[in-house]
Amino acid sequence: MAVTLGFVFATTSIPVGVWPAFAVMLLIVWGSAAVSGIGLRRVFLRSLIALPFALIALPTVFTKPGIAIFELDMIILTLTATEAGIEFFSSVLLKSWTSVTAAVLLTSTTRPMTLLGSLRWLRIPSILVAIVMLMYRYLFVLVDEAQRMLRARTARSAGIGPAAGGSILWRAKIAGGMAGSLFLRTLDRSERIYMAMLARGYDGRIIQARAERPLGMRQFTQIAVLFSVFVTVAALSRVLS
Repeated sequence: MAVTLGFVFATTSIPVGVWPAFAVMLLIVWGSAAVSGIGLRRVFLRSLIALPFALIALPTVFTKPGIAIFELDMIILTLTATEAGIEFFSSVLLKSWTSVTAAVLLTSTTRPMTLLGSLRWLRIPSILVAIVMLMYRYLFVLVDEAQRMLRARTARSAGIGPAAGGSILWRAKIAGGMAGSLFLRTLDRSERIYMAMLARGYDGRIIQARAERPLGMRQFTQIAVLFSVFVTVAALSRVLS
């Protein structure tokens, strides 16, 4: 957890357009993915979740002042892409993709309870750790509830022919009702779970049955070495910019 956070902070601190620094950080994270045993294809597919969020910065291609690269005629207006805009967007895209890849690698190689233990070791407020843990544990319950509702909808709306399944308006109405019903069921279930937790002595802390293994000198040395690499790359990127 600490190494991943250090990696993300170092990556996001790289100035725009310092491509050698981005190349080093990509080499680190994908080299780690290669030796993790997870599979590069699996890590790559999961890391693509960063792309929709990075596309938010796409308008900067046309709003950053600089040397014009090409023009995009939109009938009512003409957008001009600049060199500075493309450089800025490419840097944002690389920062997002590299950071998300590191997070994917962390969550794919570390058990959820171990991640929660690392959050406590980093002195994250216990209430936040409890929220994350409960969200993870009951996410699967919520998904199962939604799947049961979908099966029930399918069983009650069977039909044949080209009009089977209803119109788009009907589907939207049913989906809205299902979302509302799912929200009410989730709220009711959360109230019952919380009352049961209070009845069993819950005081805001998540207690694990097995004690967490403390870090040894070897682990602290590895963390220190990796942090030194991250700081060096971030510092040199400032010099190169």
